[in-house]
Amino acid sequence: MKLRNRGMTIGALLPGKKNCITDVDGVKVGHLTLDYPLDDGDYACTGVTAILPHGGNLFREKVVAASYVLNGFGKTTGLVQLNELGVLESPIMLTNTFGVPAVTQGTLEYILQENPEIGDTTGTINIVVGECNDGQLNSIRKFPVKPNHAIDAIQTATAEISLEGAVGAGKGMVCFGYKGGIGSSSRVIEEGVQTYTIGCMVLSNFGGKIEFPFEKYPGIKDVRKGIDETSDGSIIMVLATDAPLSDRQLLRVAKRCGIGLGRTGSHFSHGSGDIVIAFSTANKIPHNSEAVLQTVTHIREDHPLMNQLFAGAAEATEEAILNSLSQAVTTKGRNGLVVESMFGLKKR
Repeated sequence: MKLRNRGMTIGALLPGKKNCITDVDGVKVGHLTLDYPLDDGDYACTGVTAILPHGGNLFREKVVAASYVLNGFGKTTGLVQLNELGVLESPIMLTNTFGVPAVTQGTLEYILQENPEIGDTTGTINIVVGECNDGQLNSIRKFPVKPNHAIDAIQTATAEISLEGAVGAGKGMVCFGYKGGIGSSSRVIEEGVQTYTIGCMVLSNFGGKIEFPFEKYPGIKDVRKGIDETSDGSIIMVLATDAPLSDRQLLRVAKRCGIGLGRTGSHFSHGSGDIVIAFSTANKIPHNSEAVLQTVTHIREDHPLMNQLFAGAAEATEEAILNSLSQAVTTKGRNGLVVESMFGLKKR
């Protein structure tokens, strides 16, 4: 159950119809969840999440993108080139720390199958993968995530309301000592006849119980036992919008995700990988073109819409994090460890 279904409202802007990153037209999300025992107390409690900016060929029709690192204790792929060129040409893939190589390979295999020219008659492909460490619940040393799991997550992606909580890459994540994982929210930005949507999806795996501001959210009660969790951990924040923004403007908007993260109690601790990956679906960038010049439209820097997009990014991030907690079920993992749902949700 999302936070709003519990009677709690975050911020002043209205959410989209689905209150999900898929409110941004064309965006799709897919999950592959692993949940089964291994030998000698080990457990596969992990998965893969795929976020597709649109349903077409992402290599041949790239989107404008940027990333921002609040604290760099993370093991991502693809962000160097993404920031250099300002475009995204693959799905954004999320998984656990040791699953990054397998997910990168699987995503690469999928895109190569779609595009036989890559590495032959044209250049290579930049795969973007983000991670958080789910090693408390998941036996990461056993490498349960395989390349085919990334392909499955991509192929099952839909534009429907995404599953949240202990699903996909979020299966084994812990947030503020409670069960965390996947969360999403969106905001609608209106200015005259112009209407834009901004959506956020998070993979939450950070914070100690002592840091969560229960007093700020009266509808959330400190009545359940959280595990002894340090501040260290990570969060990947994926921001999508249909507002026409340049990669530099996207970077400015992405920075405001840190405001939403801070509102939930995080201080971006030493051992936390706090990373934002942002993209706009408004302008598709063709891979093949003989044109010397390229013309795109983007919002004026000093227009009030920019401030609304800043606010929308902060609000959607805060609510997405709370939704990851609100939707997560109590989960059992390796060595019998149980991490409780903050809201008392039991595994179905």
